[in-house]
Amino acid sequence: MKRKGKYLNLIKIFTAAVLLSTAVFCVLHRLPECFGSQNPAALAAAAFTLANGEYKLENNEPLKNTQPSTAVKNQEKAKEDKTVNTAKSKKRDKSDYYDSYAEHKDEAKYDIEERTITGDGTAVENCFIRNKTGLSLDFNGLLNEELTFDIEKGINSPQVLIYHTHTSEAYMDEDVNYFFDSFYSRTDNNDFNVVAVGDAIAEALNKKGIKTIHDKTVHDTSYNGSYDRSVQTIENNMEKYKDIKVVLDIHRDAIGTDECKVKPVFSYNGRKGAQIMILSGCDTDGERGFENWQNNLNFALKIQNTAENMYPNMTRPISFDYFAYNEYVCDGSLLIEVGTEANSIDEAVYAGELLGNVLSKVLT
Repeated sequence: MKRKGKYLNLIKIFTAAVLLSTAVFCVLHRLPECFGSQNPAALAAAAFTLANGEYKLENNEPLKNTQPSTAVKNQEKAKEDKTVNTAKSKKRDKSDYYDSYAEHKDEAKYDIEERTITGDGTAVENCFIRNKTGLSLDFNGLLNEELTFDIEKGINSPQVLIYHTHTSEAYMDEDVNYFFDSFYSRTDNNDFNVVAVGDAIAEALNKKGIKTIHDKTVHDTSYNGSYDRSVQTIENNMEKYKDIKVVLDIHRDAIGTDECKVKPVFSYNGRKGAQIMILSGCDTDGERGFENWQNNLNFALKIQNTAENMYPNMTRPISFDYFAYNEYVCDGSLLIEVGTEANSIDEAVYAGELLGNVLSKVLT
């Protein structure tokens, strides 16, 4: 009996040694894969299983019949969150606005066409202007003249005013290539209208040390008289803040038809932005009370050219025509269209942020 027990012990020891050797061989064989793989965490776990285990990875094929570890899941989630946070400035409440991803049962669905609109009109250094006046002007010479006003960085008194004559002009909620019949491009929800763009411009300028105020007064409860109401807002602010020299009316455009809307875009740093268009007025006979129009055009050309130098294709050609809107209030007063109703709100806000950087470069 003792001899039999001795043999059993020897067999157990031998079996244990074989199993241990096999395990060590598997580890030594698979560790180089762990360090050479782009997924070392998963391979490290696999290295500690037998060669015929379910975690085996062959010919760099994906792991089969496995679930990622908690650590791997957390890393992937962190990457995903970072991407989302980079693409979107903030979470917006759609509860009282149009939702592209909601069910639109039995609604007609239409197209959104993406374009980059450039190279149209008269070339002025690195930008373009559409001269609708018929006037023969030295646009290059005008561009290179000095601004007729000065901005001082770092002072606490506001020098830039941003406002909206058509405050409710809105954008698409998402970057999609379609829209449904129920889409209506006006809203009092400031997460989705031009107010969000004004916020982005003001924030960029204030960060650069140019004190900026953003007046969010609603002027378009009715389109009739909206410019009369908005000029009163301008005058109130200029009376209160004596150092205001730049007054920007931020709008958005609309291009296309009821069944195919056009969104003008450009790309910078891997992100899409809404193209901007500056409207600069003209008044050669004085009937609009806009005698300083060439000074405003000088400012418009500087913004346009600087934008194209900093962010190529950011701008659609300047629209230069016989109008005044509220541009007569000072030499730094312009109307700027940021995108169209077919651009996403994120594209428009991104353009606003970059426009703020452009303005800072022009003004200082």
